[in-house]
Amino acid sequence: MRNPHFLIVLILVYLSGYQTYAQNFVADVKIQGNERTKTGFIKKVIRLNSGMELDSTLLREDVQRLKRLPSISHAYFQVFPALEEGTYNVFYGVEENFTLIPFANVYTSNNDEFAFRIGLQEFNLFGQNITLGGFYQRDIFNSYGAHIRAPYLFNKQWGLAVSYQDLRTQEPVFLESGTADYRYNNKSVEVLGLFELNFKNRFEFGINFFTENYDYLFGETDPSVPQELEVDKYLLKLIYNYDAIEYYYQYLSGFRSALNLQYVHSTDRMLPEFVIGFNDFTYFLRVGQRGNWANRLRLGLSSNIDSPFAPFAVDNNLNIRGVGNTIDRGTGAIVLNTEYRHTLIDKNWFVLQSNVFIDGGTWRNPGGDFSDFGDAQNLRIYPGFGIRFIHKRIFNAIFRIDYGHGITDQGTRGVVFGIGQYF
Repeated sequence: MRNPHFLIVLILVYLSGYQTYAQNFVADVKIQGNERTKTGFIKKVIRLNSGMELDSTLLREDVQRLKRLPSISHAYFQVFPALEEGTYNVFYGVEENFTLIPFANVYTSNNDEFAFRIGLQEFNLFGQNITLGGFYQRDIFNSYGAHIRAPYLFNKQWGLAVSYQDLRTQEPVFLESGTADYRYNNKSVEVLGLFELNFKNRFEFGINFFTENYDYLFGETDPSVPQELEVDKYLLKLIYNYDAIEYYYQYLSGFRSALNLQYVHSTDRMLPEFVIGFNDFTYFLRVGQRGNWANRLRLGLSSNIDSPFAPFAVDNNLNIRGVGNTIDRGTGAIVLNTEYRHTLIDKNWFVLQSNVFIDGGTWRNPGGDFSDFGDAQNLRIYPGFGIRFIHKRIFNAIFRIDYGHGITDQGTRGVVFGIGQYF
């Protein structure tokens, strides 16, 4: 057994250190390493200010808060004694990302034609971490959109996001007699207020005005399903994000939850009001020096209307890699994605990362019941593998290639390309 007097000495030293620490104050806060990001903006975002007590917890939170910014790839802090006894100068050091980013996604359209989306985004407009971007998409038909997002527009808690989209795609509609293809057009304007309650909790809320248009192209028909439909709608949206993720370049650790609730109202009395909600739970764990275990669970439900236009899709680019483009729809979803990422090459600016994954999910049929989740016809499991090419100095510059192979009934296989991690 250890000497009890030794333990008492340790406790006294700890208490003495705590009392001394509690009397330490911040003389000044300085920023170093930033060139494009404004110093005034960084000081607006961080919580530690001159005159405050020196708080190690707040220092660590500020560093993680800076790492979340698109313009910052890495951040750290240093503390040095100031001239006046009991006061300290705090230095926040940052390593910046390049933030004017073109992007391109290449995939196969629903009629197996070549499809793509290209665009350009600036994530640090005016040095204030304002995101401004736009895109053009060719997916059988032409689409385009633009958005601006300023999370700290008014102060360190309040911001604003505005977007416009004109999307035209060819969408399959699943009828009892078979599948029909429609040209789908969605024109929308969305305005969201952004509120950061504290380090881990953020809210987004607002309204989206949109017009939906469905035009029958070919395939099966049903007398109860219109071949032409155009309706004006509005959507009320609430998003709650709990984020306890810690970032170290391409490595992530911790837990995050994102809840998305929407209420849709139609100007056409023939179309009922509609409610949809889903929650994404993500968990990341560092494995050794080069490994990262990543997990995402999505639970979603909507108004259980027997409609061929159900909101939850089974799709390559959304939830199940290799399954195909919008192969089914439902009014409920349970989806689990789990993968192990391993860094093969890690240089000053470049990372080559491999991954192995299992994507699995099940859906509730439109108008069905909860037993549909256990129906083998609705269950899809796709293991696979992929590779990531990552630029450490360009925000979200991750080019991914994944191959998924279905092992359940009617399983398919396919390659999925994209920008950014899958989740």
